[in-house]
Amino acid sequence: MKETMKWAKLSVAALALVATSSEAFAGAFAIREQSAYYQGLSFAGYGTTGPSISSVFWNPATITGAGDGLTFESHNTVIIPDSEIKQSDYTANPALAGLGVFDSNVNSGDIGNDAFVPSTYAAYKVNEDIFVGLAINAPFGLGTKPENNWAGQFYSRSSSAFSINVNPIAGYRINDQVSIAAGLQVQYLDVSLKRGVPTSLTLGTGILDGDDVGFGATAGITYKPFEGTEFGLGYRSAVSHKLEGDLTVPAVVFPAPTPGSVTPISAKLITPDQVNFSFKQRVNESFRVLGTVEWTNWSRLTEPKVVADANGATIQTLPFNYDDGWFFALGGEYDYNEQLTLRAGLAYEISPIDDDIRSTRLPDSDRIWVSGGLTYNFNHDLSFDLGYTHIFAEDGDIAIVQGHQDYNSGIGSFTGQAESSVDIISASVRYRWGGPTHADEPITTKY
Repeated sequence: MKETMKWAKLSVAALALVATSSEAFAGAFAIREQSAYYQGLSFAGYGTTGPSISSVFWNPATITGAGDGLTFESHNTVIIPDSEIKQSDYTANPALAGLGVFDSNVNSGDIGNDAFVPSTYAAYKVNEDIFVGLAINAPFGLGTKPENNWAGQFYSRSSSAFSINVNPIAGYRINDQVSIAAGLQVQYLDVSLKRGVPTSLTLGTGILDGDDVGFGATAGITYKPFEGTEFGLGYRSAVSHKLEGDLTVPAVVFPAPTPGSVTPISAKLITPDQVNFSFKQRVNESFRVLGTVEWTNWSRLTEPKVVADANGATIQTLPFNYDDGWFFALGGEYDYNEQLTLRAGLAYEISPIDDDIRSTRLPDSDRIWVSGGLTYNFNHDLSFDLGYTHIFAEDGDIAIVQGHQDYNSGIGSFTGQAESSVDIISASVRYRWGGPTHADEPITTKY
């Protein structure tokens, strides 16, 4: 009877164990890799006009830098993370320790999943002052999968987040110095989070998933006080989502049969808004210096609730409680000749995750970006970009103990350290239709 009561309590607690999977939405939830051109600069100067219209993702006013006719760009990025959580100590709840079906000394293995991130841009110059365009991106995403039987599995197993954002834009060039633009965001978001759940002599998997379509806006301005100098200010609004989906809890088989459950749920989630400032300064006819400062309002996420559709009862409050994120980048590009441009950049990113709240699901930390890239202009209308970045992430301590927002006494404590690095490779093709011919002009355009 005593053993039966123990497993009954564990099965009732399983619902809460799954629902506390808020850690998926950390700093890396946002995907910065939206341009092969600016990848080579560590995204320095991404809010100013230039040969690539991919800058409209951060500042829609840069659409006024598009050439005559119709411009199309396809950017493709491969993200290759290497991240492992090495556990220092796992002290299980006695009931879980008694299972004897998992090894508490197993590290996470490489939790990062390689990812392919495409983005597409189009712009049309209606006349000398009016421009329209479209950007299609994946601004948020996540993919982590540790070893299935690792020591921290009751706090996290696999996680995935997928998004598509469609952003129509209209821009207006007020004069040679000032341009403005605004756009609409239509965003689809899908999230699936898994964690280990004790089910008796085996370990089951609890799943929380949901999706939704939300709406937001973008806006921006560029200012060119004099030739060779440009400043850009861009804004991407928050997008409010009401994720609709299910919470799935496995059945307990032994010693007291308890059926599994699928509970329809909803959760209100607001993605963070972002403000960025960029500059570009032409040093001479061949060399330019660029920079960016970016602020992301991660602190607005606070503590959203997972609610049961049947009765509106709150199943769990998800404690995000992040700080705001900051990103600083500086880069330069050099026109080697009329066809080839070389670029490089360095950046420092301050994560919204600190030691007090870092979790096992996405152990985010501050990082340094080092990048290089090039552009090859095949002719006036066709260009290719390549970009490469290596990210050096600081080691992040994890201490899910009493007092930590994720700590659950029914699971036990977990301490360890996350070690991470990332390689990013990007390539793009840019093409323009309908512009004038330039048989006697150089291929490159001086921005």
